[in-house]
Amino acid sequence: MALNNKTKEKVALEVIKVLVTRFESFPENTSKNRNAPFHEAFLKAFADRIEDTVSDTAFLISLSSWLQGLNTTLGQTFFENVAHILCNGEKREYTSKKRGNLSITQTQRDNITKIIADLSTSTTKPHLQAEEQAIFLPNESEEEIKALDFSADVFFEDSDSITAIELKSVKPNSGEMRGEKQKILEGKAALFKQYPNKKVRFYIGFPFDPTVNPEEEDNTAYNKTRFLSSIINMNKFFAEEETLIAEELWDFLSGEKNTMKTLLDIINIIATPDFYTKYQVLTDDTKRNTQEHLNILNEWYLVSESHITRLYNELRNVDPTMSQPYERIYNQSSFDSNGKYNWKRFNLLEPILR
Repeated sequence: MALNNKTKEKVALEVIKVLVTRFESFPENTSKNRNAPFHEAFLKAFADRIEDTVSDTAFLISLSSWLQGLNTTLGQTFFENVAHILCNGEKREYTSKKRGNLSITQTQRDNITKIIADLSTSTTKPHLQAEEQAIFLPNESEEEIKALDFSADVFFEDSDSITAIELKSVKPNSGEMRGEKQKILEGKAALFKQYPNKKVRFYIGFPFDPTVNPEEEDNTAYNKTRFLSSIINMNKFFAEEETLIAEELWDFLSGEKNTMKTLLDIINIIATPDFYTKYQVLTDDTKRNTQEHLNILNEWYLVSESHITRLYNELRNVDPTMSQPYERIYNQSSFDSNGKYNWKRFNLLEPILR
């Protein structure tokens, strides 16, 4: 099965938000470049290597800064939001300021400390089943202590299981893996105490595999052994079974095959050189209901806006006076200044138009 149209629409709306916000900050010319004298000075050493492809060093510096902003947007917002869409999950934080701290026993804490120490010294290798046996201890009369604060970028609960995923950039900082492992062990132990009758799974996930050579492999593919080996201390602390990478991650979240390819297809359809021109058609009141407007809605998977547009036009064609009470709502902006779709408008219109 493939992703349904409503899911594709939600993903498409996330794509539109990213593109709108990044268009506003794209470096159009060198007159607005930020001062970066140290960067410019160092880049002179590479002038012979970049002169054939980059004619303006100042623009290169600004573009690099813009790309870093795109990386941040993808890593902190887009991947997480799309993950929630695919699995109907949410971000979940267990801290004193959020949902309150969960608890574990002193025995669980001691076992976690030993696991981390043994992995740090390579006394043992990561072994998911053995680690879970040491921390998934039955609730007994032992005094409870506060678990460390933890969060999961993706969290969802089924009738028989709890699933949490920590999404990471594809190049985590050196030394980060030890802390991530401890956090996940504490989180799993605390969730097991909170949900004693459910299977608890806590993964670390990576949105794509940068070690793939797109000239030789499909860009949705992954080589887990190669990828994990490329991250400092990853193999030292994590077993392959507790990691999800590239299409493995996206298929796991959606429960469907070829999900990563579908996501990339949606992005490629919307993120074209004429994106902003088409987006302006969608936000131009004078273009609403034109064939051009409707074509873009269909092309970009915007089934909800297409739906209420069709219903409104049908109502107006039957009797123009019948549509008048709803004109003000219908004529509200469909997107805000940040590219966010106006769901309030849709939710008001859809029930009374259908």
